[in-house]
Amino acid sequence: MSTEAGTPSIEKGSSLWRDAWIKLCKNHVALAGLGLLIFLCVVSLLTPWIAPYGYEQQDLLLGATPPSMQHWLGTDVFGRDMLTRIMWGGRVSLTVGFIATAVALAIGVVWGAVAGYIGGRVDMVMMRLVDILYALPFMIFIILLMVVFGRSMLLLFFAIGAVEWLTMARIVRGQVMSLRKQEFVEAAHSLGLPQWTIIRRHIIPNTLGPVIVYTTLTIPSVMLLEAFLSFLGLGIQPPQSSWGLLINYGVETMEEYPWLLIFPGIALSLTLFALNFLGDGLRDALDPRTAKD
Repeated sequence: MSTEAGTPSIEKGSSLWRDAWIKLCKNHVALAGLGLLIFLCVVSLLTPWIAPYGYEQQDLLLGATPPSMQHWLGTDVFGRDMLTRIMWGGRVSLTVGFIATAVALAIGVVWGAVAGYIGGRVDMVMMRLVDILYALPFMIFIILLMVVFGRSMLLLFFAIGAVEWLTMARIVRGQVMSLRKQEFVEAAHSLGLPQWTIIRRHIIPNTLGPVIVYTTLTIPSVMLLEAFLSFLGLGIQPPQSSWGLLINYGVETMEEYPWLLIFPGIALSLTLFALNFLGDGLRDALDPRTAKD
């Protein structure tokens, strides 16, 4: 194609991230998941100001009542509004999911990048340690932590994050091993840059595609783990609530008051579906092997 002056025009380049966003926008299911996730996060952030009732507000005379115009999702056995409880529970569950995943990312990305880039005996020792940790019963490890150090929300964040980083480390290591012989890495090495600078500025940024995809799949796993721990009575404790804790209460009373189980279960299920749909969409959008549309 030529311009008016007869000189050929230059096609404007496009970055991987721009191409990925264009592909993601064409995936309506992934966009719906992203929209739902943003909505849930905004509602959770605004819960202290938009919740219809107080967090611990009780009406013992009212007791457990089905959904009504006054209480859209009903009330629990203490007369507490279930919509309020679910909103606060979502605030806790999403916080656990994001913070514990961030802990897993911080450990796994650095561990995998260092092992994959340095290689040799360092790689062998680091990855054998990962293999050993994989063999440990981590659910028992988390339970022991919660029993020994107490049921603290902060401890729950780090306990879950500390056991979710192993797969991330393996994924990043595999990506780094394919990147360390690339020309841009060898150029940085020939310039005399320290190894940590090369890892931080050149290696890790080029592994973000798979990391982002796996992150969207780790958050649901972390939320399910928190829900399971709360279901066992080892996670979030009253007066705080999470979706897992609400589901636990709902299971105990599901025959008499089924709405106590149905509505928290729906909230957790929708969040997990949204994250998985978004993760699938990002996996397809960030796959460099797919051709441009």
